[in-house]
Amino acid sequence: MLALMTTRSKIFVAIVLMLQALAGPRAIAAQPASFAEVSRRMQAFVDDGTIAGSVTLVARHDQIASLEAVGFADLALKKPMRTDNLFWIASMTKPITAVAVLMLQDEGKLNVEDAVEKYLPEFKNQWLIEEKGTNALKLVRPTRPITLRDLLTHTSGLGDFASPRNDSTLAELVMAYSQLPLKFPPGSKWEYCNSGINTLGRVVEVVSGRKFEDFLQQRIFNPLAMKDTTFWPAPGQARRIAKSYKPAKTGGGLEETAVSFVKGGLGDRRRTPIPAGGLFSTARDVARFYQMTLNGGILEGRRIISKESLALMTRTQTGDIKTGFTDGMSWGFGFQVVKEPQGVTAMLSPGTYGHGGAYATQSWADPKKDLILVLMIQRAGFPNGDNSPVRRAFQEAAVAAMKN
Repeated sequence: MLALMTTRSKIFVAIVLMLQALAGPRAIAAQPASFAEVSRRMQAFVDDGTIAGSVTLVARHDQIASLEAVGFADLALKKPMRTDNLFWIASMTKPITAVAVLMLQDEGKLNVEDAVEKYLPEFKNQWLIEEKGTNALKLVRPTRPITLRDLLTHTSGLGDFASPRNDSTLAELVMAYSQLPLKFPPGSKWEYCNSGINTLGRVVEVVSGRKFEDFLQQRIFNPLAMKDTTFWPAPGQARRIAKSYKPAKTGGGLEETAVSFVKGGLGDRRRTPIPAGGLFSTARDVARFYQMTLNGGILEGRRIISKESLALMTRTQTGDIKTGFTDGMSWGFGFQVVKEPQGVTAMLSPGTYGHGGAYATQSWADPKKDLILVLMIQRAGFPNGDNSPVRRAFQEAAVAAMKN
């Protein structure tokens, strides 16, 4: 009987370990001394008026090692920042949109090598700008049409414009994009392209037969229990949104600024669900998304995307083309990928992938260290949000803590 119980115990322990490997990052009693430097460095930026406040999350080996809030979510009201505050994550939406596209490839409904016009006929017979002068514009036909790969890697040359309405549909926006001449031959160079990611959102709608926002909710957010990730925060969520700030025009310090694309109520569902940058979220929700990617596409027993598709998304797909906003970067499908760690990425491993947002939020997963780093701030006006001193300080302190 003792031998039988021992065998059962071993089986039980094995099952527990297997379930832990499939689970999302969970809070643990981290060594406070190890991560005290993270909070100290973030607090220094609050004290000198660089940021109002921050939420930082560090996860490793499927567990949250550190989740800390410092400063204020609202400076005027002196409302303390909390770990469950929501932030506009802006372009951190892009990898989520890319995951939706690759999920459809897993199902055989599209291929990233396909021409966009296969799914959106309005892109047939596009023009390319060959020469542009003060009073003249010479257009020619490109040697090939743009592909989904081009959109995923920001190498399409697709033009962009400011939406004339806050409630434009994706179909309307993308129809307008399709009529703009390409700025360079597809695949020849890299240029950050919000219109390209928005076009991918429209492809998701056409191929899946669902509204883009419904696809994300039903196929990604619900299965991953990302309960606070949304284009339209509900009243309770809106009360938890951290205020956004920019450098004050006079007197130093910070002054409040609006989230640029939000007009009217935050929860107004008529507002365009922008695939390139419309989501609000929390540090925990973002960490769950990245834990799924580190787990090879699965979280808590739910398969979101294939391991093979994630491998495509998170490795360099742009060859030797210069990409990104900091040196040593490359582009995968929807993700930035660290090719040669240096400067602000010096503490990360080659192959680390992630994305930043317009108000200097950051999210990165380092597969070699099995590490997730999430920085949530709402600070406009950095010369380069991807290369902000706040990001560098957070990553240096977090990675150093892991070595202790």
